[in-house]
Amino acid sequence: MPKLRVTNRMRGSILATEAEIADTSRKRRIGLLQCERLTPGQGLWIIPCEGVHTFGMRFPIDVIFLDRNRRVLKVKENMQRGRISLCLWAHSVLELPAGAIAGTATRPGDILEFALYNE
Repeated sequence: MPKLRVTNRMRGSILATEAEIADTSRKRRIGLLQCERLTPGQGLWIIPCEGVHTFGMRFPIDVIFLDRNRRVLKVKENMQRGRISLCLWAHSVLELPAGAIAGTATRPGDILEFALYNE
């Protein structure tokens, strides 16, 4: 299954080394609901997407909303279970383990780079 390496081009930091892609209706519906946890380096890029929820999730996540150019529009750190977050201007969302945003100093305006590789 193809994976993504996600880098914050503005800060030179790595957000994920093995992010998955949710680019079908089925994958977007399931998202991270079947995961027990996300470990550092893991993530899920949901495309297209303007909003996410954590109902039924077992762990908190960091959420990054991106425009079509992969510029960060909004960040939501440590999003707990049972929450909703939206950004109507977003084209996609990157979900990461809680703490990833703080650990990489990612902020609105930063540009992320996605590199595809196969296992």
